[in-house]
Amino acid sequence: MKHDAVIRSSLDHFFQITRRHSTIPREISAGLTIFGSMAYIMAVNPAVLAGAGLARHDMIMTTIAGAVAGTLLMALWARLPIALAPAMSSNVLFAQVVVQQAHVSPSTAFTVVLFSGMCFTLLSLTRLRLKIIQSFPPCIILGIQTAIGAFIARIGLISAGIAVPSAGGLGFASLSHPAVILALAGVMFCLLLQLLRIPAGLLVTIMVLTLAGLVVPGPDGQALTQLPGHLIDWPHYPVNMLAPFDFHEFFQHLGLLLPITLYILLSDFFDATGTMLTVTRQAGLCGTREQPDLPPRAFAADGAASIIGALLGTCTVSAYLESLTGAEAGGRTGLSALVVALLFALSCFFWPLITAIPALATAPVLVFVGIIMLSNLTELPDNLEESFPPLCMVLLTVVTGSFMLALACGMLLYTAMLLIRRAFHKVTPVIICLDIIFLCYMILQGRF
Repeated sequence: MKHDAVIRSSLDHFFQITRRHSTIPREISAGLTIFGSMAYIMAVNPAVLAGAGLARHDMIMTTIAGAVAGTLLMALWARLPIALAPAMSSNVLFAQVVVQQAHVSPSTAFTVVLFSGMCFTLLSLTRLRLKIIQSFPPCIILGIQTAIGAFIARIGLISAGIAVPSAGGLGFASLSHPAVILALAGVMFCLLLQLLRIPAGLLVTIMVLTLAGLVVPGPDGQALTQLPGHLIDWPHYPVNMLAPFDFHEFFQHLGLLLPITLYILLSDFFDATGTMLTVTRQAGLCGTREQPDLPPRAFAADGAASIIGALLGTCTVSAYLESLTGAEAGGRTGLSALVVALLFALSCFFWPLITAIPALATAPVLVFVGIIMLSNLTELPDNLEESFPPLCMVLLTVVTGSFMLALACGMLLYTAMLLIRRAFHKVTPVIICLDIIFLCYMILQGRF
């Protein structure tokens, strides 16, 4: 009993649990809630990164390692109830844009993640972070959020077999195939669970579709889900994925990869800022007179997590909005995040079961997450000058399947509209620099 009291007292002192008006049981409950809400990433992230030619088993291990390392940083350094894992936007960009469209190796793509994480960390330690947030066009931030949502949904539709190649680009698949019907049902099931506010709805969807895949045949006539010989096994970390960098190819194609590095930096920067502010304000830890802004350690922890994630062999590790479920459950301290990290660590023993999850079980989750990101279009401003660029970015992303091209066109279009309207005071140095970089990208991308 005395030993338990000492542990409780130490936890309370380190995480400031009583000071933040919380309790240890409440923090543990919040951690369980957060983990249930974001555990789907262990299945979805490896499925996405497999598109870059990486082994799914290896990516399961690196996904878990990245989530554990990033969440521990936030728990023990920033001491906030925020969990981190490989980001849903960056994994799609990693596989589809950097590797498939830019035609570089996964090692070079990991180098892109490394440099973006280093830049994020440096920005977090200076006041330049606030200046960038204040000077960046809000409509382009909205365009980034919605266009990447369209990109993720597009990938999910193709992976699920709902969208198939046709003479006009993409067409709707035949409903005569059971797998297509199951995929459509999966998207609707995600929506139903969301409307009913079922905890861990995305994880439940993956589990249900995986079980259904045991009796539903795939295109080859075999069941979609093939169970492994054993469900639990000792984890084997892929040592070949540790520090998997190729600096030579990165600098060889610097003109092409610099805009992509910049985008990943900006995406993580604004996503992390929005996510962490939302979660901490819900928890009453930020947005108050005493604490109007997040401490620099929170941003530095997010940036350092991306660096560590790249070293471990996964894509950009960032704060997850699913942490909001923990704040709503009463989580106020880093103890909630510590519980999430421990649960992710325990999950590595179930890698054979995670490997058995078919792509069709994760594709509807991609579609649903993409549509949720597209819902930000409700924030479109009324004036044409601010609403036209993000709408064009979404349209170009869906039609061409090239998110970077859509981003470049959106930035250049926004600047052109400012110049036409002679709103020269809005053409900031940040916008000019981005325009130059993206213009160079559009010129160079056709050469590789």
